[in-house]
Amino acid sequence: MIHINNIVYRIGGRTLFEGASARVVRGQRTALVGQNGTGKSTLIGLIAGDADVEAGDITIRNGTHIGQLAQEPPSGSESALDTVLAADVERTALMEAAEKTSEGLKLAEIHTRLADIDAHSAPARAASILAGLGFDEAAQAKVVDEFSGGWRMRIALAALLFSAPDLLLLDEPTNHLDLEAVMWLESFLSTYSGTLLLVSHDRAILNRVPQVILHLDGGQLVSYSGTYDKFEATRLARIEQSRKLHSRDQARRKHMQAMVDRFRYKASKARQAQSRIKALARMKPVAAITEEQTPPIHFPEPSVLASPIMSIDGAAVGYGDTTILSNLNLRIDADDRIGLLGANGNGKTTFARLLAGEIPLQAGSFASGKKAKVGYFAQEMTDTFTVSENALWHLGKRMPRATPEKLRSHLGSFGLIQQKAELPVGELSGGERSRLSLALIAADAPALLILDEPTNHLDIDSRGALVEALNDFLGAIILISHDRQILELCTDRLWRVANGGVSPFNGDLDAYEALTRQERGETRTNGKKEVRSKASKRRASAESRAAEAENRKRIRSHETKIERLANERDSIDAELALPEIYEDADKLTVLTRKRSNIEAEIKSIENDWLALTATIEENERPN
Repeated sequence: MIHINNIVYRIGGRTLFEGASARVVRGQRTALVGQNGTGKSTLIGLIAGDADVEAGDITIRNGTHIGQLAQEPPSGSESALDTVLAADVERTALMEAAEKTSEGLKLAEIHTRLADIDAHSAPARAASILAGLGFDEAAQAKVVDEFSGGWRMRIALAALLFSAPDLLLLDEPTNHLDLEAVMWLESFLSTYSGTLLLVSHDRAILNRVPQVILHLDGGQLVSYSGTYDKFEATRLARIEQSRKLHSRDQARRKHMQAMVDRFRYKASKARQAQSRIKALARMKPVAAITEEQTPPIHFPEPSVLASPIMSIDGAAVGYGDTTILSNLNLRIDADDRIGLLGANGNGKTTFARLLAGEIPLQAGSFASGKKAKVGYFAQEMTDTFTVSENALWHLGKRMPRATPEKLRSHLGSFGLIQQKAELPVGELSGGERSRLSLALIAADAPALLILDEPTNHLDIDSRGALVEALNDFLGAIILISHDRQILELCTDRLWRVANGGVSPFNGDLDAYEALTRQERGETRTNGKKEVRSKASKRRASAESRAAEAENRKRIRSHETKIERLANERDSIDAELALPEIYEDADKLTVLTRKRSNIEAEIKSIENDWLALTATIEENERPN
């Protein structure tokens, strides 16, 4: 579908693409990866036609409907649901034509076409997408202008997904989403029937959605079959192999040059020396693939570390006369690693601000350990800097008694070394601003880190550096993130913010995903959730226990099917890894579609497996 042929493109005097080539097959889900600043977003724009390449060309199959997320959020007096429905331009035009047409034959043709495009189910499909992205029925009916910018970008994403373009271009689609919406989007994209080109730094998505990884590095594009983990392992093996070949090449050259130097001026060896000189000139040097190093992150050891760091009893918190969270009875100890779960709007940030001391209690008591310091990373922190000042200036305001050497040393612990510390903040990348924010909150050597979406501007390698830093940190952590992997790697307890409270969640993220799926699928009557009586709940519980044996049988069957399908997928991956396969477009299309169908079937079976497992665990949990 997409052919990228030897393109050259420069921006601001810097070469982003130098003879880069690649192809994306129709129906294939491809992830475009690479470090920040390599040109991923630029390539998405070039494919969308936002700019022209300097040399080479990008060709797309004729008649392809390309869908790209708008830069500006939607606005207007239409409801969220109507805004999404309007994204289907053909349906909207046909509906308007049907209202204006009285001619019988013309009206029949319009209704026939509406039936062909399944227009009658459009409201249900649009509502389903909005629900997946966090809009309940009441929110779907709200006017777009009543939402914040972040929620309006969700509406824009819902409209794009609803329009079901032939080629879907997504550049960091999870930036405005919470974990629940990310889980839904991951499931939606993993079965997308069109062609997908995705830019993301979320490793969980990159391991579940794409079939092909397209790596952008050094102005070139290299395609890898399979998940991100598989790509990373393959690339590391290539780097190691290239280093070995480069080392052998250098040793061979050194040996030949030594022979030339030794015998160049000896008449009896002159012919051999000249032969070696010519051989050296003909030899193409083997270049070693180098991997750009990601600066590490290091949090200082807490100055004071004792339990409990905080305890909250019978507390309520909110804004003005409005209570957001109540009946809070929680304790945070020095070794706690807690992930906060809950949809946006449920109060996660309110709870974080309470712990950080930014808002007072409305009721109850709040006690913190003596001299226990807190470092709070807020979502909007990277947007509050004085852009004309540098990192040293900002840190100096936090540490007014520190020497310039100590300021530089502290910034160096967060990868802001040498000139990076002296550049105006306005010239730093989003990832570098995030590193500066982390450096500022760590200035007082806190015992508790409260991190509210700290990965929004970090690429995959920088996220890995943050994971290592958090796991090395000796204090406590409260983490809010839509990045599933960082939650899995850096937390060992989960608290759920829901229904006006905060409580421990007994399960892992897989169980939480199954729970959110169940909750989205609850039966509704007249727009309200059905409230079952205690008797019906007891009957449902009894029926669930009676069905447990059957559920366990289905689980075993699912596991067998998943293993069989995974073996089939691996066989296809082996074929797709062969270079010659890309010369046979028809076979490549068949294999890609077959793999896509297998992935969709595995995902469907896995979802049912998760739901069955969650049901059994719920029945076994003591009341």
